[in-house]
This record gives sequence, structure tokens and C-alpha cells, in this order.
Amino acid sequence: MAKEKYDLVVLGGGIAGYSAAIRAHQLGKTVALVEQDKLGGTCLHKGCIPTKSFLKTSEIYRYIKNAKTFGIRTGEAHVHFPDVIKRKDHTIQSIYSGLEALIKSKQIDVYNGIGRLLGSSIFSPQNGTVSVEYENGESDLLPNDYVLIATGSRPTELPFLPFDHQLILNSDDMMHMESLPKSITIIGGGVIGVEFASFLNEMGVEVHIIEASKRLLINESPQISQALEKSFEKDGIHIHTQVSLEDENIEIEHDKVNFNIENSKFSTEKVLVAVGRKANVENIGLNNTKVKLNQRQTIETSPFMETNESHIYAAGDVIGYLQLAHVGAKEGVIAVEHMFNQNPLPIDYNQMPKCVYSYPEIASVGMDEATAQSQNIKVKKVKTFFKANGKSLIETISNQDGFAELLFDSETDTFIGGSLIGPHVTELINELSMLYFMNGSSIELGQTTHAHPSISELLMELGLKNHNESIHI
Repeated sequence: MAKEKYDLVVLGGGIAGYSAAIRAHQLGKTVALVEQDKLGGTCLHKGCIPTKSFLKTSEIYRYIKNAKTFGIRTGEAHVHFPDVIKRKDHTIQSIYSGLEALIKSKQIDVYNGIGRLLGSSIFSPQNGTVSVEYENGESDLLPNDYVLIATGSRPTELPFLPFDHQLILNSDDMMHMESLPKSITIIGGGVIGVEFASFLNEMGVEVHIIEASKRLLINESPQISQALEKSFEKDGIHIHTQVSLEDENIEIEHDKVNFNIENSKFSTEKVLVAVGRKANVENIGLNNTKVKLNQRQTIETSPFMETNESHIYAAGDVIGYLQLAHVGAKEGVIAVEHMFNQNPLPIDYNQMPKCVYSYPEIASVGMDEATAQSQNIKVKKVKTFFKANGKSLIETISNQDGFAELLFDSETDTFIGGSLIGPHVTELINELSMLYFMNGSSIELGQTTHAHPSISELLMELGLKNHNESIHI
């Protein structure tokens, strides 16, 4: 039964929503969490966790296939895909059970239904009361002081290539594969497309990537894109950039899809459309509020996640800045701390690390060189390759062209950004994220002793290199 009134009602039980709910509980507030499906949202059930489980499988498979590089002789390795799915599902269930227990321990009331915002009425002069509708036709009303909208996003569909969930797939469909196709075309060279391309190629699937922009990972530096494309092509992935698909480029048959692009013709068993995600803003009652949508059809917010309505906030994919799980969690926490007068720092998206868990891994944080220069910051750049690092050579199967590139303000020595491609950079980036948050300098990075041998030594050496003091690079 619903309480008479909640301090906060959260629409959406993904990482942005449940992080906000837990933070509100920590502040002594009464909280309701409305989720139509399962707690954890896309990240846990259809995104971050299952895809990384897949990618771990491909990493192990890669090492086994190349075991002789490490002096180990093995027989031929085989992928038993049902077991890959079983491990993925077990991992999800384990985390999900833990999350359910966590939410229960915080005395957060969970309503499993469809939540909608209501307008003002004689019963509530303030709009934002939440109506929760259940499958059995019943409903609850959740009066509140504040609402946080964290309804997430869903895969974007191409108008000329609608999902049929058999041949034309989205990233959600990939979670339910019963077997691997022999070939696949991935439309979209962003993070989702690149990660699936890396996994499927390692599993022995013929992979084509079609990207409308001039390069993969358009939000990373050109040097990162170039290094990734070189690695992908070396591994046999077919990359088609600057291709704008239209109806006449595609022919769908009952068991394959034919492509005719750039004077190149090929067919694949499946197509994965990974051209972005669309915010879930429909049918949640925004028309009953003054909440505004921007041209991208995401919710407009302040740097504290506040919408046009001072008692309604939004966080996560639904506001569309960086559709990353850790960013959504941070936005949710900032929203709660702002609504309950905790004086949080405003969101700074340059502080948010970005990671791609492909092979090779990619990570970045802060500004790129062009952005820094547009702000009249004089940039000093230091760069080195991972093959200069002993632990990196030990870890990798073969020498790669991976590198780390750090940017510093040449006048203040402050770290302003970094891009990395190579082994374990999705872990290394957290040190640079801390450095950025603390307005750290290259000399502070260089003077911090790092263990030997470690891949992170490379960051120390780059800090020293900025002052011509590095020992090994």
C-alpha cells in the first residue's frame, strides 16, 4: 500500500534511478521506486554487464588460441555458445539478487508497474503526483515532494530497416542469441557496434561494420580511431566508413541480407543496428508538466539535473548527455543532493571517463586537443606506446600499436585530458579521472611512485616526460 506522501518518487529502476533512491535514503528521506521491469535496467540486463561477460569470454578464447605465445601447447579450442549464455545469465542473476537485497535493506518501496506523472488537481495543487498502473488493471497514487525521471532509453530503429528480431536485430536481441551466426553486418561504429564487432569477430563470425561518419568512434580522437581501425582490419573485420545507407543499398531475403555499397557487394546472415539509443520520454505524463524536451528529444536539465519544474529532476539516458552507466549514477546522486540542499558540485562531463571494452581497449577522460584549443588553452602533449612498458609486453599476445596520450595546460601544468588504447586501459583511466578531478599536474603524476612492473608505470613516465625527466620513455 502506498504511503500518504513520499519525499521522493523515482521513475525508473536502472542505475541512475536506484543510485538516486539509495542516496535519498542515506539522507533520511522516504523513497518510492517505480520500475516496470526489473531493477538494474539496461546496464545490468541488456548492456554493460552482459556485453562485458561476452567480451571476457572472447578474451579467454583469444588467450587459449594463442597459448603457444606463452609457452603452452594446447589442443584446438572450441566455443560452446550455450555455456557462454549460461555464464552471462548467471552473472546477471547474481548481481540482480544482490541489488534486490540492497534496495530492500534501505527500506525503499518498489512499485512494479508503469509510472506516469499527473497534473495538478483539487487533491494535489502541485503536478507530479505519480500514478502507478499494474498489469491486473489496478493502480496506486504516489504523492510526493520531488520526482526524479530516470526512465532510460531504448535502441534506435532505422525507418527503412525496422527490427524484426530475426534478421534485423538490436542490442537487446543480442542478449538472447541461442547460437552464433556465421556472418553479421553491424550498422553503426559507436561503442555498442565496436564492442559487438570485437566479440563476434573473436568468436569466428565474419563481421562487417558500416558507419556513416568518416571514422569509427567519432567521439574519440582521430588517432584512437585510426589505431582501432588498423587493429580491427588486421583481425579481419571489414570496415565501411562514410556510407549513408538507404533502401536501395539493402535487399532482405528470408535467410540473409544483401548489401550493395561503395561498389562492394556482400551478404550476411544477420544485421545488428547500433545507431544510438532513444530516450524513453513517451507516455510518462510529461504533457502534464512544464518539463521541456530539446531537439534530440531528451529532457532539458540544469547542471544539477533540475528541469523547468523545480520539483522535477531527470537523470541518466533520458537526458542524453553521455549515455554511460556511471554517468547516470552520478547524475542521479547530484539530483538528490541538490533537491535536498546538500550543495553538490554541478555535473562536469569532462570528468567522466569513457571506456570501450573492445580488443584493444579504449579509454579517455577530459578534453581533447581541439576542445582545449577552442578554449584558448595552450596545450602540451606527451605520448608513448605501450610496447615501451614491460608489463604491457608480458600481458599482450603480440606487440600492438597501442598508446597513451596525455594533455597538459602548458602554462599551469594542469592535466586537461587523456586518450589511451591498449591493455587494461579501462582500469588505468580511473587514475587519470582522479587526476583531472583534483586539478592535478604532470609533476604530481610523475612524482607518484608506481609499482614495478605495472602497466600504470606508463602514466608516471608520461608525467615525468612532460618535464624531460622520464627514465624509460
